[in-house]
Amino acid sequence: MSKMNKKVKSATYVSNFESVFKCPVCSASMHVVALESLVCEKNHTFDFTKQGYINLMIKQSKTKYGKDLFTERHSLIAEKGFFKPLMAAITDIINTQKKQGNEQLSLLDTGCGEGSHLADICERISIGEDSSVMGAGIDIAKEGILSAAKHYSNMIWAVADLAHIPFKDQQFDVILNILSPSNYTEFNRLLKKDGLVVKVVPRSGYLKELREAFFAEPEKQNYSNAETVARFREYFEIVASSRVFYRQTLDRSSIQSLVKMTPLAWSASEARVASFLAKETAEITVDLEVLVGREMVHK
Repeated sequence: MSKMNKKVKSATYVSNFESVFKCPVCSASMHVVALESLVCEKNHTFDFTKQGYINLMIKQSKTKYGKDLFTERHSLIAEKGFFKPLMAAITDIINTQKKQGNEQLSLLDTGCGEGSHLADICERISIGEDSSVMGAGIDIAKEGILSAAKHYSNMIWAVADLAHIPFKDQQFDVILNILSPSNYTEFNRLLKKDGLVVKVVPRSGYLKELREAFFAEPEKQNYSNAETVARFREYFEIVASSRVFYRQTLDRSSIQSLVKMTPLAWSASEARVASFLAKETAEITVDLEVLVGREMVHK
């Protein structure tokens, strides 16, 4: 598919769901115009890119998450299936919790990175013959969204600010928040009445082999998610939770991908990182908690 076709295809897909958008400048409704731009009623204009995404940031933000990181992430997650058990667990949760018979199931992945989690889950969800799934992914890192648009069509990909998400109130059945920052006030605003927030947080064993190799200090080798879980409980009624635990043996190529995509390496010494990268194989622990929340009736 040519780059121009990707732009047109993205704009065509978004035009089917333009009613979910609100202008990031003035909050007015938005419409796709000439398969070129998303334009609000006050004429604030955001162009579709040739790669097939839209940048809805008012002020551009620099992040440490660059092109190489998302290339390695896509390799490890999409091509080598590093998180497949997690994707299966989240899909089971959505299939169990969501209302049956929905004509349209809408998912928003907040902090979607290069899009592989959202694409995998949307593909796995079991829906009826008359039903469909709309997936939207947002991230502040433009390189992540660019990679998502490159690999996955028929989804909404937008560079957007988690503090001011450019969608109208009560538009999504499920909000995914997988190992990424949260904005619970915005999540509550965006959820439909019986919508779900599915948040994935690390447990104590997550990537422990990396932490032990990278850091000598016990406080950096250990991790607790107690504070994160407690904050989630302040905003949502937890209707389900589960632990996803498994170990994967990585070859040298996969070790390189993992190290290059994890922020753990950013604060480790070059010598310690290099020593780990020299391994031919490594057994890596994935230890995660999946929290499923609904908006509290009484706050």
